[in-house]
Amino acid sequence: MNSEFMDALTSIEKEKGIDKEVILEAIEQALITGYKRNFNSAQNVRVDIDRGSGMIRVFARKQVVEEVFDARLEISLEAAKAINPQYDVDDVVEIEVTPKDFGRIAAQTAKQVVTQRVREAERGIIYSDFIDREEDIMTGIVQRQDHRFIYVDLGRVEALMPLSEQMPNETYRHNDRIKAYITKVEKTTKGPQIMISRTHPGLLKRLFELEVPEIFDGTVEIKSVSREAGDRSKIAVHAEDTEVDPVGSCVGPKGQRVQTIVNELKGEKIDIVRWSEDPKVFVANALSPSKVLKVTVNEEEKMTQVIVPDYQLSLAIGKRGQNARLAAKLTGWKIDIKSQSDAEELGLYDPNEVEEDEGWTSIESADDWDVVDQFEDEK
Repeated sequence: MNSEFMDALTSIEKEKGIDKEVILEAIEQALITGYKRNFNSAQNVRVDIDRGSGMIRVFARKQVVEEVFDARLEISLEAAKAINPQYDVDDVVEIEVTPKDFGRIAAQTAKQVVTQRVREAERGIIYSDFIDREEDIMTGIVQRQDHRFIYVDLGRVEALMPLSEQMPNETYRHNDRIKAYITKVEKTTKGPQIMISRTHPGLLKRLFELEVPEIFDGTVEIKSVSREAGDRSKIAVHAEDTEVDPVGSCVGPKGQRVQTIVNELKGEKIDIVRWSEDPKVFVANALSPSKVLKVTVNEEEKMTQVIVPDYQLSLAIGKRGQNARLAAKLTGWKIDIKSQSDAEELGLYDPNEVEEDEGWTSIESADDWDVVDQFEDEK
């Protein structure tokens, strides 16, 4: 090695952010192993690399003793004093034992160490960048797939999307450009591993943040999301400013904002509802597009009982119970839905009552129903 090699290490330090001294120390340690493997004439050695010229020297370290039992580790007091009269018993003497053809081994070792350290540093930088992107979305390009994963190129790293995180209504082909939600970033022996998803509720939330400026700047807040990927989702929004319409902000002019998200999710229907701190109102809104007559709340069991018009019962429950299931996930409350006629028979509802009974509140039909269906109707 020579001064050009040291200049190269300086360049690597600037470009990759790897401390040159760290690399040199690693090379010295690797050369000790290389020396022992190839020469083995001394057991305890030290390798020194001149920081200016790059010259490499190997020193055998031997302990000064009265009587030598292992010449590879020990040196007699007489021999030590011949080198320097100052040496005494138990001192350590360093004797240069640099082999003539050690340069070839040094060059190979240095190349391996530098390559390894650069690779480790690049992996560390990639990990640092992506750990900050966890729970965010990125656009990637589909590379290939096997029976376990779809491999998506995110630029400097290839992310993995498990089968369970793929939308059932999507087919992924080579070079397809997709948006995905980063669920996990972890270090492995092969470098950083990035796990992504197309089914996570966080994807829907991030898409709204991208499309709706009011959400991005905090004027409108997403309170909760429930999702059955590829089919239907519900999102609850709220604005502290009473003059701001949170639902209208998410829908956008002529439904453009929400339609962009629907297109990205390949036709997944989205219900945008108004959040309320009153669970009765929130549950009623969450059951959109069904109209709700009354809601009662059981705080202890965190359960609500909802009464809907007879003709709205199947709409409130939804196909295979989907609407009620999504509403329950969105609100965090269990929901028991009864038709108006059943409620009347059980004495739970009187259509002529005006005053609120204990634990009940009358819910007028909200306008925050299925905005996707509204958009279709407007067209």
